[in-house]
Order: sequence, then C-alpha cells, then structure tokens
Amino acid sequence: MSVQDSYDEAAEQYAANFSDSLSKYPLERGLLASFAELATAVGGPVADLGCGPGHVTAYLSSLGLDAFGVDLSPGMIAVARARNPELRFEVGSMAALDVADGALGGILSRYSIIHTAPEDLPATLAEFGRVLTPGGCLLIAFPGTDEASQPTLSYDHKVVTAYRWWPDHFSVLLAETGLEEVGRLIEKAVPEAPRPFPVVTIFARREN
Repeated sequence: MSVQDSYDEAAEQYAANFSDSLSKYPLERGLLASFAELATAVGGPVADLGCGPGHVTAYLSSLGLDAFGVDLSPGMIAVARARNPELRFEVGSMAALDVADGALGGILSRYSIIHTAPEDLPATLAEFGRVLTPGGCLLIAFPGTDEASQPTLSYDHKVVTAYRWWPDHFSVLLAETGLEEVGRLIEKAVPEAPRPFPVVTIFARREN
C-alpha cells in the first residue's frame, strides 16, 4: 500500500489520536514559538508540509502566522478542512510544491519526511530551498540515530517503512541544497514513550 493510501485509510483515527498531541510536548511548543518569531521577522506565508489533520497548522496560525497546510493524503486534507475551515489546506507533494520560487517565509516539516527514501531526500530538501525566500527558515523534525557508520536506518512503521537519520549527515544534506543549519535540539529516546528513538529538530535558513 502506498503512503497516500495508507494515510487516507488512517486519517480519522490519526486525527483522533494526535490532534491534541502538542499538549504533551512543551519543548516542541517552545520550538514552534521560536519558529513563529523567526518566520514573522522574515515575512510571508508559512507552509506546514505533511500537515496531516491540520492541528499544528492551526497552532501556527494561533501564533500569528499566515500558515497553510499541504499533505499528500486527500483523506488527511479532508479532515483538516473540516476541523479548521478558516485555514487553507492543499493536497500536494513535498517533492513538487505548487508554490512559486522564494514565496515562503518559513517551512515546518514535522516528521513528514520519515517515509522519504534516502535517495529521494536531497531532491525534497532542494524543493524546500526553492520555495523559501532568502533568509527564510525551516524547522524540520525527524527520528534520529547516533550511529555515524549508518547515517540512515529504516524501521518498521504502522503505516509504511520509515527512516531515521544521523543528524550530522542530515545537516550536510541541508547544506548541499543551500539550507544552513543554525541550531538543533536532540531529545533522548524514552523506551516506554510513544517516541522510542531520539527526536532531532533542526533549525535551518535559506542562504541569501
């Protein structure tokens, strides 16, 4: 089953399980607030890529951003529109965004690249760089690994195969597409928690 079909099938249950998930992660809320401040300083709309049922898009909007959501799954977009009719949500691919060059002040990619195959990741990151305005900011989160000898590791996911990345390797990939890392946070894995891997969050900006 494809990523799109899998998330279409799971859309309603996903929304029920995760729409209030930010309330459990104060560090993440702090990162989103910092992202909002940086994106506001740059100006322009902000895209929540892989927005799912739209709860984080709505949170970004509550922080004062002109935020809209994009997701590959029509089922997820239908849920997002029903729950947040005042916001804009579009079906689309992160690898081929229907956005003009340099149009965005910021991009949020919150675990949305986990199903991107390693050979496809550089092109996806390049697309992020294309649509960001010079100085525009990217906040990207993904499951990490600390095994430098294996910069990418696959793992079983409830939906389809997913991937973890060594943060330093990921930073190199960003740099190769003109996105400069300006900071990172690594949250340690907690075996009994819903996040059994280290969580890596990187702030980056498009170079001028």
